[in-house]
Amino acid sequence: MYTGLLANLAILVLAGFVGFAVISKVPNTLHTPLMSGTNAIHGIVVLGALVVLGALPADANWGVRIIAFVALVFGTLNVIGGFAVTDRMLGMFKGKKEVTK
Repeated sequence: MYTGLLANLAILVLAGFVGFAVISKVPNTLHTPLMSGTNAIHGIVVLGALVVLGALPADANWGVRIIAFVALVFGTLNVIGGFAVTDRMLGMFKGKKEVTK
């Protein structure tokens, strides 16, 4: 009965470990391009959450609605935070402006 749930949980845990192992080995010079890539992925999460929320029938369970809304909020926060971090990291590479009198 719970075979599918246990398999999905095992995949989630293993994906978390693999993701941590991969990201922890990335050199600092590659973080900005990776942040841009993850912003695109989070944008897909936001789009998917919007599609799921829009496709829910009127008599859908409230638990499903809440989970989809939470996914939408977290995806949106990831996109906003990712762009803020990327902008800040790119600002570190800009030259200093000279003050003219």
